[in-house]
Amino acid sequence: MPDERVVVIGAGIGGLVAALKLAAAGLPVTLVEKEARPGGKMRRVAAGPVAVEAGPTVFTMRWVFEEIFSECGADLAARVALRPADILARHAWGADEHLDLFADPERSARAIADFAGPREAEGFRRFRDQAGAIYRALEGPFIRGERPTPLDLVRRAGPRGLGGLMRIQPFTTLWAALGEHFRDPRLRQLFGRYATYCGSSPFSAPATLMLVAHVEMAGVWTVAGGLSRLAGAVADLAAEHGADLRYGTGVERILVEHGRVAGVVLATGERLPATHVVANGDAAALAEGLFGPEVARAVDPVPERERSLSAVTFAVAGRPAGFPLTRHNVFFSGDYAAEFADLTDHARLPRDPTVYVCAQEREDDGAPPGAPEALLCLVNAPARGAALSPQEIARCHDTMSRRLSACGLTIVETARTTTTPADFAHLFPATGGALYGRASHGWMASFRRPGARTKVPGLYLAGGSVHPGPGVPMAAQSGRLAAASVLQDLASTARSRRAAMPGGTSMR
Repeated sequence: MPDERVVVIGAGIGGLVAALKLAAAGLPVTLVEKEARPGGKMRRVAAGPVAVEAGPTVFTMRWVFEEIFSECGADLAARVALRPADILARHAWGADEHLDLFADPERSARAIADFAGPREAEGFRRFRDQAGAIYRALEGPFIRGERPTPLDLVRRAGPRGLGGLMRIQPFTTLWAALGEHFRDPRLRQLFGRYATYCGSSPFSAPATLMLVAHVEMAGVWTVAGGLSRLAGAVADLAAEHGADLRYGTGVERILVEHGRVAGVVLATGERLPATHVVANGDAAALAEGLFGPEVARAVDPVPERERSLSAVTFAVAGRPAGFPLTRHNVFFSGDYAAEFADLTDHARLPRDPTVYVCAQEREDDGAPPGAPEALLCLVNAPARGAALSPQEIARCHDTMSRRLSACGLTIVETARTTTTPADFAHLFPATGGALYGRASHGWMASFRRPGARTKVPGLYLAGGSVHPGPGVPMAAQSGRLAAASVLQDLASTARSRRAAMPGGTSMR
C-alpha cells in the first residue's frame, strides 16, 4: 500500500484506536488533535491542588481493549494497571436509604432483599437474566458488526434467533419494562438510570438499554491514573507502531477532489495529503459544515430536539463528611419523572437533580490518606447550546448540595472548576453540549447513528456519536470498525485493480 496515507482527526478514544489499528496494519498514519494531549472527553481538569478526572469514570467491557491491544502485539494488563471493583456503585435516596450493587450478583440480590424485600430480589434476578439475554443477542451483530439495519438483525438471527430478537423489547420503554420486574419505585429509578449512560431518558429510551446494566454487572474496573491514562496508553502504542501524533493543531477543512477525500488543511494552513480520512469528532460537526461544505453531505444532521443530554460538572478539591462514599455514588432525586420532564420537555436544569459523585481516589471503602481529595460531581443538563447564566449555575450548585445533604453528605470545597453545556459545546463544536450524539429515544434511534463509512468516498467516522454508540468501550469499538472499513476498502480496491482487463472497467 505504498501510495495510501491516512489522516485521523481527533484523539478521542475512537480516533486513537483507529490510528493504532491502521498503523499496526502498516499504513502511514497522521493523527491531528487540537488539544494539547490525547483523550477527548477522557480528560483531566485542575481544581486547585488536585487533578480531577472530568470525563468518563466507569471502565467496563474490558475485553474490547484486551482484544485491541492483543491484535496490535501488546498486553493491556502490562500497559495499564486495572483493579476489579467489588462495589459497583453506592446508591442513596435519603440519609437512611442506601443500597450497594456488587460485582457478585448474588450479593447484590441479598442486598436488594434486605433493602426492599425478597420479592424485589427475585425481580432483580429476572431482570439480570433478561439484560444478559439482550446483550448476548446484540453483541455479535450490533456491537461487533458494522451498523446493521433492523432487517439485517432479523436476517442474521435467522428463524431460530427471531424470537430472541423480539425478547429485547425494542418497542417498550425502559421504564415500562422495569415495572415488569420491580414494584419498588426506587429500584426502577436505580436501573432506569442506565439510560443516562447514553444521555437519554428512561421514559423514552427502549428496553434494549437493559444491556447497559448487564455490561456493568459483568465487571467494573478502576484504572490507575484514571481513564485519561488509558487514552495515553493507546496513544503510546500507536506511536510505537509508527503513527505520527500531532497535538495542539486543529483541522480547518477536509479536502475533496474528483469526488473523494484528498487530505486535510490544518488551522496553520498546512495541507496534509491523504487517501483516507477518519473523523473522530461528533458527527454533527461534519453535518454543520465545520470541516467544509464538500463533506457536509457525508452525514445527516441531528435536530436539536434529538440531541442527547449534556451535564454540569463540578470538579472539586474537597473534604466530604457524613456519608460513607465509595468510588461511584449516586444520590437520587425525589421525583424521577419530574426531573426528566425538566430535562427533556422544558429543556432546563432539574429543580431536584440526581447527582453522581465519583470519589476517584477511593477504592471500595475508606477515605484516602490526606486531604483534600479529588471529587467529580455531575448533574444532567439539557444540550440547549445557550450559555447558562451565573445565577443558573449557582442555583444548580445549590440544588445539588441540597440533594447531597438530604442523603447525609456535605462537602467542604477548597477549590472548584465548573464545566457547563456551553463549555462542552466549545470543546466539541456543533453539539450544543450533547455528550453522546443522538439520544437513544425510540426503537429506531440506534439505527440512525451513522456507521463508519460515509457518503464521501475515503471519509470514515469514529467516536461516541456513531455506531455502535457512546461510552468508552463502544467508542473504542467504533475506531476499530473504522479501521476495519478502511482496510476492507483498500483490499477491495486492490483486487479490482488486479482484475482490470484492457478495454474493461475496474470496479470495487
